[in-house]
Amino acid sequence: MSKAAQDIILRPIITENSMDGIADRKYTFEVAKDANKIEIAKAVETLFEVKVAKVNTVNVKGKLRRYGRFEGYTASRKKAVVTLTEDSKSIEFFDGMM
Repeated sequence: MSKAAQDIILRPIITENSMDGIADRKYTFEVAKDANKIEIAKAVETLFEVKVAKVNTVNVKGKLRRYGRFEGYTASRKKAVVTLTEDSKSIEFFDGMM
């Protein structure tokens, strides 16, 4: 059972650190927890019509947060850093951020 590309790539991650990676053709996304690197690469290629060179993934644990005397954890998530090939075009969504 294959998942739709929209179900794998959840949202882009826009931070100062991730914006620095765009010069090196590295784009950061929050992805589905059960997605593997091959599925992530195919999803990015179909959604943005680019060529993916490699994918690095990171499981991010939730942080402890307090609200008065109550405490709990924020949701854990999975992050993917996608590197594009040299001959691939850039992702236009991120070009507007620079």
